Amino acid sequence: MTTDTQLLLDHNRAWAARMERDRPGFFTGLLAQQKPRYMWIGCSDSRVSANEITGLEPGEVFVHRNIANVVVHSDLNALSTIQFAVEHLKVAHIMVVGHYGCAGVRAALQGTRIGLADNWLRHIRDLKLRHRKRIDHLLPEQQEDVLCEINVIEQVGNVALSTVLQDAWARGQQVTVHGWVYGLRDGLLKDLLVSMDGTETVVEVFRTAIKRYPRSPGPVVDAEADTTFDSLDDD
Repeated sequence: MTTDTQLLLDHNRAWAARMERDRPGFFTGLLAQQKPRYMWIGCSDSRVSANEITGLEPGEVFVHRNIANVVVHSDLNALSTIQFAVEHLKVAHIMVVGHYGCAGVRAALQGTRIGLADNWLRHIRDLKLRHRKRIDHLLPEQQEDVLCEINVIEQVGNVALSTVLQDAWARGQQVTVHGWVYGLRDGLLKDLLVSMDGTETVVEVFRTAIKRYPRSPGPVVDAEADTTFDSLDDD
């Protein structure tokens, strides 16, 4: 009897044979060296595959994934991966990619308890708190999409302010950080126009991007979250 996992192994053998037949030497080429131009920082969601979405081959994109595509200064896993991509692989582009319908973002938005991951999603709950004047007045379905986008913008800023990118730019290395969101409904990527390619671009690009989400009318109350971009969230 063929088990679920055996089916995967069978598919793998069929795929490997097909690739070698259609493109002789494909695997030998991959073995020689890894030279991707792109790094993808995305959500762990099984419906969002970097290679398939972008049409890139194995070896063309270096991938890091976690719940809700969060990058924070205390996550040595993410930062080590970014460092390897920038300093050793010399990637030219880092894409932080969220997706609409993200369960992690939804849980943070609605305050839903899901377990240990609640501690990780606190980063997004803090975002929701800080930007609540840009979110709370929207319809529920709009709130989720906007928080997905704001989360990507924030993580682009976090990548750009990391010691890895700051050091790379200081030594003149050309690497750009981009922010995209993927649509599960149509399979399309949306560019959030938040690309950062140097230290001097970070603050203004972030400020401009956040101001695309208007505040609700009324007095502004300072949020309690303490992050690097708090002082930039004003009109």
